[in-house]
Amino acid sequence: MTTTEPKRPTRKWRTYGAVAAAFAAGITVGPVVAAWAQEGSRAETYRLLNLFGDVFERVRAEYVEPVNDRDVIENAINGMLQGLDPHSSYMNLRNFRDMQVQTRGEFGGLGIEVSQENGYVKVISPIDETPASRAGVKPGDLITHINNTSTQGLTLQEAVEQMRGERGTRINLTIRREGTPAPIEVSLTREVIRPQVVRFRMEPGDIGYVRLTSFNEQTEAGLRRAVSTLRQQARDGLKGLVLDLRNNPGGLLDQAIQVSDDFLEQGEIVSTRARRQEDAQRWNARAGDLVSGVPVVVLINAGSASASEIVAGALQDHRRAIVMGVKSFGKGSVQTVMPLPGNGAIRLTTARYYTPSGRSIQATGIEPDIEVLAQREEQQTEATRRRDREADLRHSLRNEGAGNRGAAPLPPLNLPAGVAERVQRVPAEGAAAFDPTKPETDHQLQQATSLLRNIAAAGPQRRASR
Repeated sequence: MTTTEPKRPTRKWRTYGAVAAAFAAGITVGPVVAAWAQEGSRAETYRLLNLFGDVFERVRAEYVEPVNDRDVIENAINGMLQGLDPHSSYMNLRNFRDMQVQTRGEFGGLGIEVSQENGYVKVISPIDETPASRAGVKPGDLITHINNTSTQGLTLQEAVEQMRGERGTRINLTIRREGTPAPIEVSLTREVIRPQVVRFRMEPGDIGYVRLTSFNEQTEAGLRRAVSTLRQQARDGLKGLVLDLRNNPGGLLDQAIQVSDDFLEQGEIVSTRARRQEDAQRWNARAGDLVSGVPVVVLINAGSASASEIVAGALQDHRRAIVMGVKSFGKGSVQTVMPLPGNGAIRLTTARYYTPSGRSIQATGIEPDIEVLAQREEQQTEATRRRDREADLRHSLRNEGAGNRGAAPLPPLNLPAGVAERVQRVPAEGAAAFDPTKPETDHQLQQATSLLRNIAAAGPQRRASR
């Protein structure tokens, strides 16, 4: 891509002189003042661009080692975008292709969702049945070294690129984990990652369980297949469904909309508001409920972000589902991927999204209808107690509450009498600590299925009020 250096303004001093003379003569110069202000702003922009050029030339000429011009420019672009918010970034051509492959539901590497914190790579969530998951990598882990080289100073894209590689090749990670005094060394073998984004099984009492691990191009189709299979397996008809969105970091907006639409007969699903009013968008549900109105519980936690929060917020606002667990991550912004022909793409935050009632959950998260802890306080690690959310990230967009002033209050849950009171909000004393590999220790899931069984036992299947 070729660029031309902007020309310097040649008339600005004449403009300044004309304004000064007009003021001296007592003449009204409103339009001239506006032009002067605009020209002055342009002049400042040109000065700043010249500053960038001066620094670039100084680095090229005097840095201790020769530098690659493309690397320096790309680092500058990435720094500019990452300084805006935690989710805007530059992707070079290779990273852009990797992102497209990952969005399709297949990529090479270790199988972890990561972010960046204090210069290190932080694990958001390992993907089920991948090298990272099998090696015991946990949410909240900080990856301090890759193949004995510090990740300090690497951009997130650079770190991700180092962790990806040919199938069958080995990689060593050094992990710092809260509550563990010594660094943890982990050796993994890269694989082609084809994450099974939809997992499902039948729970006792004809309660279906579906876990969505991310939102890629396969998610909604996988959900439909899962529900179809569960309905066939139910002996006396499906009595309820648990939709597990815990530790689901999100993904494609259109998939979140389709998943929400699968449970809604009508009404708004989500809306987005951008910088310009004319760019606002709104999506509405079409008739047809995938589970024919049976009660639904959506499980969320601090790792449920973005597209997961869109689904949870839409079903909660329409009272189509009971949201259970703990407050979600709070990423209420939309990123648009903008290709740069021949030079990768930028991922730029372009809008905030709002739930059907008009709530922005940016930096606040989705509050569950029924809070249920995964484990007792004494069983929680320091990392669990202090798990970061969107509001904790540097440069995160704030939610001052102004966008929620017109939000409609949510109607009551309208559950059968006494059902909500039977939910055990905290695991019993002496209960085994939560282990994601052992379903019997999953207190939140146990309470979700128990709630659905109690609703079914309370009388005929009811349709959630809207």
